[in-house]
Amino acid sequence: MKLKNTLTEYGVISRIFHWLSATVLIIQIPLGMYLVDMDFSEKRLTVENIHVAVGISIFYLTVLRLIYKSFNPTPKLNNSIFPGQKIIAKLNHVFLYISILMITISGALKKLYNGEELDLFFFNLEIQDNFDLAEIFYEIHILSNYTLIALISLHIFAVIIHKLLFKENLLKRIL
Repeated sequence: MKLKNTLTEYGVISRIFHWLSATVLIIQIPLGMYLVDMDFSEKRLTVENIHVAVGISIFYLTVLRLIYKSFNPTPKLNNSIFPGQKIIAKLNHVFLYISILMITISGALKKLYNGEELDLFFFNLEIQDNFDLAEIFYEIHILSNYTLIALISLHIFAVIIHKLLFKENLLKRIL
């Protein structure tokens, strides 16, 4: 197995980025949903701090992944796939990245506009509170999460459909 991608297969670095992102999102999404229903308490503050730290990590991971992706070829899809599927696959990937970035940025801005300090690992950030903007960014955060869940579902559904209907093991390419 190669370190970098080729035109026919994903390399180790891309596979690590993919599965690390998937693992962290599988933890982060339910953690955020759990957080919404919690009453204000020390436990909620602890869970929220974990959620924010993981969210900031996802942001940095996604930025690194996009930088790496820009310098590395993406393996080509099988020619037996009709062109519409290729477009859908590309759009799904683009929207996955956009929704992840929207979630992380809107979550950070919601926290900042609530008058809270944000630890970005390399430095701390604090801005003037604006509760109206905080509410808007919270709504964006929630809608982006539901969008991400739908896109992830489509992503997984496509892998299953390719396996069952087209007898193509797409999962093998990224394992």
